[in-house]
Amino acid sequence: MTLKEDIYNNFVNDFSSILREKIDGLEISELIFLCIGTDRITGDCFGPLVGYKLKYLFRDEENIKVIGSLDNIICSHNILNVINDINNKYETPFLIAIDAALSNKSNIGKIVVSKHSMNIGSGINKNNIYVGDMSIKGVVSRDLRNPKYNFKLLQNTPLNLIMNMADSVAQGICDVINV
Repeated sequence: MTLKEDIYNNFVNDFSSILREKIDGLEISELIFLCIGTDRITGDCFGPLVGYKLKYLFRDEENIKVIGSLDNIICSHNILNVINDINNKYETPFLIAIDAALSNKSNIGKIVVSKHSMNIGSGINKNNIYVGDMSIKGVVSRDLRNPKYNFKLLQNTPLNLIMNMADSVAQGICDVINV
């Protein structure tokens, strides 16, 4: 098995089990994927790339919404307005936040699924905004614990890494949802 297949399989197993655990017994009007990030910084385009791919994969699904993509960026500047819009528009949504993350060097390339909300922008000292009923983080670079250096690392993250991770997440989500 290749590393890419291993990452995909681990993601599918984690996503499937956590999603089932979280939605068991809930009445959900829509499943919403909130894909956070910007296309102006390579390391931070993980969320918008996943959103771009999910919009295509779920284009015919009525109760699955994808908010945030390469043509509709969701970032720290507009996230509060987006969350308010979601709360006003949908009765009982289940929100899955997707964003890039920083960690130690050995975790780069891993996809972390959590049954908890996500603190967006924490790696570069942005607002403490927690979003999602669960979250998916793509570890794109190491965390130097210094916002200035972390920002520089995000600017120099290889696009190939981000694309491979986004492919795995989008296809994995689609495979789990369609089962």
